[in-house]
Amino acid sequence: MKSRVMNNKPKLSRRDFLKLLSAGGAIAVGGYALSEYAPWLDYAGKAEDTWMKPAQISSPSEPMQTLVHYATLAANGHNTQPWKFAIKDNAIEIHPDYSRRLLVVDPHDRELWISLGCALENLLVAARASGYTIEVTYPDRADFIHVQLAADTPQGSSLFDAIPLRQNTRSAYDGRLIKNEDLDQLQALQVEPGVMLQFATNPTAMDTILEYVNLGNLAQYADTAFVDELIEWLRFNKKEALSSLDGLYSACSGNPQVPRFIGQMFVAGTKPQQQADADAAKFRTSPVAVVVASETEDKSAWVRTGQVYERLALQTTALGIKSAFLNQPIEVPELRGQFQSAIGLGSYLPQLLVRLGYAEAMPRSLRRPVEEVLI
Repeated sequence: MKSRVMNNKPKLSRRDFLKLLSAGGAIAVGGYALSEYAPWLDYAGKAEDTWMKPAQISSPSEPMQTLVHYATLAANGHNTQPWKFAIKDNAIEIHPDYSRRLLVVDPHDRELWISLGCALENLLVAARASGYTIEVTYPDRADFIHVQLAADTPQGSSLFDAIPLRQNTRSAYDGRLIKNEDLDQLQALQVEPGVMLQFATNPTAMDTILEYVNLGNLAQYADTAFVDELIEWLRFNKKEALSSLDGLYSACSGNPQVPRFIGQMFVAGTKPQQQADADAAKFRTSPVAVVVASETEDKSAWVRTGQVYERLALQTTALGIKSAFLNQPIEVPELRGQFQSAIGLGSYLPQLLVRLGYAEAMPRSLRRPVEEVLI
């Protein structure tokens, strides 16, 4: 984990931000903007290379590396990409990369293992499409996932085609209702043992969820350690994003590009209620919310949770539906049990909260190349 930003940061309101620019900061930002638009900083080209279409990345001479590439395109917390892959004889292992853990928001590595489950699901979908049968050994005893592969007939699918198109779309949606036939298809999605999906579509259920999202935002943005960790993984401009190939690039959320010193002051100065209001406005444009919940709390359950979420994300992508995480009420320990009870999950534990809707695609995030994630 990178070194933390110091907690004694000055708070920067939007009004103060404008004053800073008018008082001379505009000179620095103007010079910065010129460098950002330099032709050698080709973020769009790098993103296109990252999210190549299946036909473009097929590598008959290196089929295992191709499968790993698909796995790295999976959803993951803060785009930390907390995985490593070991290629064995007719097998691939998915290992956690604990150097990329989120110690504040995910102290028990719950979301880290969910991220590995997302990578596993992509790998399985791609393996079937490439002509393999699969046998998975979950991390009940070992600290990794083992995927045994055997040659078989290729089985292409709409989920496979959706892998290079899926994204976590964190913008406002257009408010249109999900088509009934598409919602029926999502509700019939096959889940993993011990994992369930709960859909919220009526105003009462959505209002209950929004109440807890608001409470989660108020708690997290009042926690300086949470804000510091978030800032560590924010990439405020394309130079930073291209340098690290990870993290949350500001343009992917529709935010302007700025130098890091301005970006981190702005984020650190965000009042909890400001963030709650911003996320509430986006949530209200989403006609459906989905909770992914599991029967138990262990690494295998978290991996299966990730598989189900990624399956849902690929299916929504295939149907032209966008999705985005709003995990705040699950990430705040004091709220998680209350949230579980309020939405009627019974004994099932909430693991992920997702909103669905229709929107234009946002700029794509980046991923590290395969050679950087191989053991």
